Amino acid sequence: MRDKVLMTALLAAALINVAYARQHGQHKTQGHGHDAHTQGVNKRGNRVMGFDQQKTTHHFLLYQDGGAIEVTANDASDTQSREQIRKHLRDIARLFAEGNFNAPLLIHARTPPGVPAMRRLKSAIKYDFEESERGARIRIRTSHPKALPAVHQFLRFQIKDHQTGDSTEVKREGR
Repeated sequence: MRDKVLMTALLAAALINVAYARQHGQHKTQGHGHDAHTQGVNKRGNRVMGFDQQKTTHHFLLYQDGGAIEVTANDASDTQSREQIRKHLRDIARLFAEGNFNAPLLIHARTPPGVPAMRRLKSAIKYDFEESERGARIRIRTSHPKALPAVHQFLRFQIKDHQTGDSTEVKREGR
């Protein structure tokens, strides 16, 4: 119940932010090397994820059977970010498995591509949470012929919107 109330409040706040930005012409304007959208993604990400986007690094990887979401603290001694990353990704793995993709909607101010199919095919997708030295990762796996392209769409969107520079090509894990 607490998660549902929190996500509803965050969703309402994100929608208000998007409406305000559109009304005042603040979407997709340039500013100091980052456009307003990217700044918004980072600001909303700080709130929703619970850690500073500038102190962490995201990676989104595409594999033949799905992919991975990896987040690490940039500084090995930043245990606060590491623990918040672990908490957030543990929660996200559980929520995604339930078909709840409100967090990406709140962060990106729109439904990421692939999410409708990932919701519909939630029982065909497995989300495994794993801790890493500086953070955590969610390994996403599926063999479903409609779920797999949806997972890849979702991860490619994340790469672009978070501007990670990760490859959008599907690889074998470990390469």
